[in-house]
Amino acid sequence: MSPDISVVIPLYNKGPYIARALDSVLAQTFQDFEVIVVDDGSTDGGAEMVGGFGDPRVRLIRQENRGVSAARNRGIEAARAEVVAFLDADDEWMPRHLEALMRLRDTFPRAGAYGTAYLLQENDSTVRVPPFSADIPPEPWEGLLPNYYRDAIRGTPPISSSIVAVPRRILDEMGGFDTGAWYGEDVDLWGRIALKYPIAFTWDGMGIYHKEAANRACNKKEPIREHVFVTSARNALQAGEVPPELREDLLEYVASRQIQIACRNLEAGRPDLARDNLKGCKTRYLWRSKYSALFWAYVPSDMYLVLKSHTVTSALLTGVSKIKKRAAKQLRFKSQTGGALK
Repeated sequence: MSPDISVVIPLYNKGPYIARALDSVLAQTFQDFEVIVVDDGSTDGGAEMVGGFGDPRVRLIRQENRGVSAARNRGIEAARAEVVAFLDADDEWMPRHLEALMRLRDTFPRAGAYGTAYLLQENDSTVRVPPFSADIPPEPWEGLLPNYYRDAIRGTPPISSSIVAVPRRILDEMGGFDTGAWYGEDVDLWGRIALKYPIAFTWDGMGIYHKEAANRACNKKEPIREHVFVTSARNALQAGEVPPELREDLLEYVASRQIQIACRNLEAGRPDLARDNLKGCKTRYLWRSKYSALFWAYVPSDMYLVLKSHTVTSALLTGVSKIKKRAAKQLRFKSQTGGALK
């Protein structure tokens, strides 16, 4: 019999983390699953670690290096369940994650994707809940997002590649992940789904994003001609496929992706591409971010990188200074009162 849900994990040189990811899947309260790990030409022994798990529900597929989208699409093709969940090899899930996703599936069968909130692990000691949109009701709420594009602009994106499940029929309808993009390919898929279907969300069963992990694709500093979803949205608009009630929020969301890519191109030393990204950027609400990026796009790249580094360093020093002042104030209070700090 087919499992209720298939878990697809793309693997490329994440040997130090893959065991943690698989352990978090095997520890789920919901156990009717299969795990498909697609090794995309790793050279660090991660695939061998997967083979050593010995759980019959864990399958390993090997392929030559073709990128994360091709790896995920290969996993989708091999999936036997009607729902496919995704997990990056350097992230992990809380024990009720699959249980929460399957509950969303049963409660909101018309939804195009199901996602949970998540935690950001920034270093060994810092774990935090990112600032989701205030339009999303506070926990323990779960339901259909009020407006996916607006929520993604006003806060941390509510759907991401390690905390989402999608019905297999919708993945087939969308054609899977775009294999021509190395950045934003997941954002592109969620955005295309949201054009046609509601998105379900829950605060229960969180995932954990490990921002401190090495070899993360989002940390690459390479130029990008255009965000892949900007292209998808333009095609949908030209084809008349955007519902009128979504048009304004979609255009603002597109502007946010254009600004994001412009900033990445600045960091990659390509202000010319950043100017191209911003040339067609039309926004009513993000104009401060747009014109800030446009200003830096006319500053020589070397100067921008130096000033940006100085700004980050100054912010860190300011934060350390505030911590020191707070600690000193607490110590003075303790010495004056003779009491223990709580």
